[in-house]
Amino acid sequence: MSLVRMIARPMLASIFIVQGAKNLRDPEPGIPAATTFAEKFGPTLQKRVPQLPTDPKTLVRINAGAQVGAGLALATGRFPRLASLVLLGSLIPTTMEGHPFWTVEDPAQRNTQRVQAMKNVGLAGGLLLASVDTEGKPGLSWRARRATKDAKRATKTAKREARLAAKATAGQAKAGLRSVQHRVTP
Repeated sequence: MSLVRMIARPMLASIFIVQGAKNLRDPEPGIPAATTFAEKFGPTLQKRVPQLPTDPKTLVRINAGAQVGAGLALATGRFPRLASLVLLGSLIPTTMEGHPFWTVEDPAQRNTQRVQAMKNVGLAGGLLLASVDTEGKPGLSWRARRATKDAKRATKTAKREARLAAKATAGQAKAGLRSVQHRVTP
């Protein structure tokens, strides 16, 4: 892992670890946003994943646990791409329900919520970058394309060699037949 990654990943993960731990200990401040989320998306999510709880307090704790777990994974470099995607998935509903600046009437409060929402958008950008970072190694899609290209090249080479071998064998067979015919004729 490069020095930049070794420094940047824990920096990016720190807010999720700290806030997640805080929300695990005291989920009460997150309950209003989780209630709004559960009311909006609960029925749809319940249809797709019936085991998913709809209790706002439990949702806050699940989100907090995901943030702590994925934050620690990202900070330590364990499955950083997956951890970044989990954090991004956690950040989107948190931002939408926790900082709805478009619904706030008071200009000062609206500005505060807008700043918080934009901060989260910036974090989302960092998480997107972290989710596609292959640490300078070829990614899975590149390796698949390369393997396909190599297989096509190997197939083409094998066909060419088979054609040449067939021609050589046919030529040798003709030469052998002529030699046999030449010996047989008096």
